[in-house]
Amino acid sequence: MTKRRKTLMIGGSVLALAAGGAGVALATGGGDDDGTETAIPSSASDQASAAALQHTGGGEVTETEVGDEESYYEVEVTLDDGSQVDVQLDRDFNVVGDESDGEESGEDDEAGEQ
Repeated sequence: MTKRRKTLMIGGSVLALAAGGAGVALATGGGDDDGTETAIPSSASDQASAAALQHTGGGEVTETEVGDEESYYEVEVTLDDGSQVDVQLDRDFNVVGDESDGEESGEDDEAGEQ
């Protein structure tokens, strides 16, 4: 339980930094490949990030999006091993799905064996 609390406290601190960085990126027009993604407003960002970090067991929130095609909120979490998980949440911050971006590493291994 102590380790979990530390993880949540660190996650909260990281979240505050990430939210500030997201605000700067939004203000300068960065962080969006096609210009259509909208970061989660700060009023909901803390709750969405906390729910995503609890679901993944920790990590660092690296991106948020509201109105994602797969859910109401999407929170991208980078785990300690460098892999990324996109956590989908409904309007009440309940997890409705997730998708790992680290699956490509298996494809690279297979290509190298041929």
